[in-house]
Amino acid sequence: MQVSVETTSGLERKMTVSIPADSIDVESEKRLQQLARNVKLNGFRPGKVPFKVVKKRYGESVRHEVIGELMQQYFYQAIVQEKITPAGAPRVEPTKNEEGQDVEFVATFEVYPEIDINSMKDVVIERPVAEVGDEDLNEMLDTLRDQRANWVEVKRKSKDGDQVVIDFVGTIDGEEFEGGKAENHKLELGSGSMIPGFEEQLVDAKAGDEVEVKVTFPEDYQAEHLAGKEAVFKTTVHQVNKKELPKVGELAEALGVADGNINKMKEDVKANMSRELKNALNAKVKEQVMDALLDNHEVDAPKSAIDSEIDAMKRQMIQQYGGNEEMAANLPGSMFEEQATRRVKLGLVIGSFIKAKELKADEASVESQLTELAAVYEQPEEVIAWYKEDPSRLSQIEQIVLEQKVVDTVLAEAKVNDKETSFKEIMNQKG
Repeated sequence: MQVSVETTSGLERKMTVSIPADSIDVESEKRLQQLARNVKLNGFRPGKVPFKVVKKRYGESVRHEVIGELMQQYFYQAIVQEKITPAGAPRVEPTKNEEGQDVEFVATFEVYPEIDINSMKDVVIERPVAEVGDEDLNEMLDTLRDQRANWVEVKRKSKDGDQVVIDFVGTIDGEEFEGGKAENHKLELGSGSMIPGFEEQLVDAKAGDEVEVKVTFPEDYQAEHLAGKEAVFKTTVHQVNKKELPKVGELAEALGVADGNINKMKEDVKANMSRELKNALNAKVKEQVMDALLDNHEVDAPKSAIDSEIDAMKRQMIQQYGGNEEMAANLPGSMFEEQATRRVKLGLVIGSFIKAKELKADEASVESQLTELAAVYEQPEEVIAWYKEDPSRLSQIEQIVLEQKVVDTVLAEAKVNDKETSFKEIMNQKG
């Protein structure tokens, strides 16, 4: 098989391949013979149509079909022969195509870049260090209690932190406006869920009071027709409720701790907090490592790979927010281009790094990752079995392990400075 490869520009390659005339003729003859045994033509019994008649009528279309299939076969044989990995589907067009002669075609495609992995010894990584303290645990317990609080009616004036049950009707210049009316609306004073200034005017109100709440919509309010407008809400207070927190023992029972054991609950909550903190700390270090890998390597990303990533991101957005393929096709690629380019480049660098450092997702590491992931579930053994029964699921875990090995390898080579921080700071920064 005659093959020549030309570099046209950057990552683009133009490969010229010849298909021997004999290969085309033999396969075309074979198919025409098969067709002659089954074809139906007026004036002939099935299977009795002369071969010359069949060839005259169908020869050109059969030859065209055979050439199309052989171009695909020969292209894949050629890239194996030349040890080339295309970054996307090729554009294929015949350049010589005359019956009885060798057919020549040109395949144009991009290849993945060859990336030389640089030393990471000059890279500086700031590794945050934190732990879950008693104050953090107590704040979390308070948060959990607050999430499970009950509202109990009180016969007094409202205070900040109370809940009021209200009806209201909003007007602008004496006219009601859409979305400015509600009945039996439950509002926690101080929650900041209403327009600025609304909740403060309901402090010191009691059941049966009618309050005229005057506010001004913010200039950047999401409903443009209301932005910056002054409004009056005629508000009727039906009920004032105070927040009643569950006792710590009741919280333990609500969290499913046997016998409401407070110490056991604290141990479980702290363990969950520690697990989340570990993940957040690892994520911050991983982000720095990935940024460093990109900054430390020049990467020419194939346009075809970027386009494929853009398409995948479009589909992901449609699946997340609802829609169909047509909607995905109409989304502008420019929305995703920067992120898609980064993903492709980072994927290429990571792949080259793994190959250069000969990193493997060994069985022990995969098992450890699976065990850690499944630990948060009630039946961890079922979760582990679920991943193991499907190679595609297990490959997700292997990918996590490989990425962590990349991070660990970079950290072992780079300059790492530990920085003491707090649980609160890390978790507030998360996301």
